[in-house]
Amino acid sequence: IDGLHSFHYFELAKDFVFAGEQHDFWEFVYVDKGELEVSADFRGFRLRQGDIIFHKPNEFHSIWANRVIAPNAVVVTFSCQSEAMKAFEGKLFRLGDAERNLLSLLVKEALQTFEPPLDDPYHNALTRKPDAPFAAEQLIKLYLQLFLLRLLRDNERQERNVRDKRLSSIAAERTETELVGRILRFLESNAEQPLTLQDVAETFHLSKNHLNKLFTLRMGAGMMHHFRLLRIERAKRLIRESG
Repeated sequence: IDGLHSFHYFELAKDFVFAGEQHDFWEFVYVDKGELEVSADFRGFRLRQGDIIFHKPNEFHSIWANRVIAPNAVVVTFSCQSEAMKAFEGKLFRLGDAERNLLSLLVKEALQTFEPPLDDPYHNALTRKPDAPFAAEQLIKLYLQLFLLRLLRDNERQERNVRDKRLSSIAAERTETELVGRILRFLESNAEQPLTLQDVAETFHLSKNHLNKLFTLRMGAGMMHHFRLLRIERAKRLIRESG
């Protein structure tokens, strides 16, 4: 483990939606209560209580509740360059007692170490509490390493078949449709601004390639093509109204 980037413990509303992001480090999502639906690139998964999914670096991912059960979730992001991490790519696991105990120790230590808020998905800064326990960061790192090693040791027993957990295409498409809808509204409200593909990608925590691929898939053309047409239509309307 080279570094811890963020730690969250969420008590989410049953209609919670996080449109998505991607980053160049690892992330895992553990469902402590209820259910969550998760997308990873263009695949969708349903996680129930006790399930954990890993997102590899630069994998676009999003989360949404099923509008029925209000879920609790642990989300941790970290850097690790070990070749052994390939065993976690595209994998779902169901935690046993030993893994849950290690994760519980990790959560407890993190809650004692870092200042709130730890339940805000848009707040990722880790600020050490003045009264944090001695060597807290070292313990967090050790607990995380033990947790990952335990999962690797029990890989055959713990791993769930990804195909059995995949959502229907309708569910997988829902989060993409919601994200594209948000982007369209953003473009429309900023049609007078000289936006670039990079500007929009940074606003929605996406790579430029993923943004353009998603937009082309849903709209039939690249995002900047759509934005240029939008600006042209806006200019035409202003001319008509001014005349």
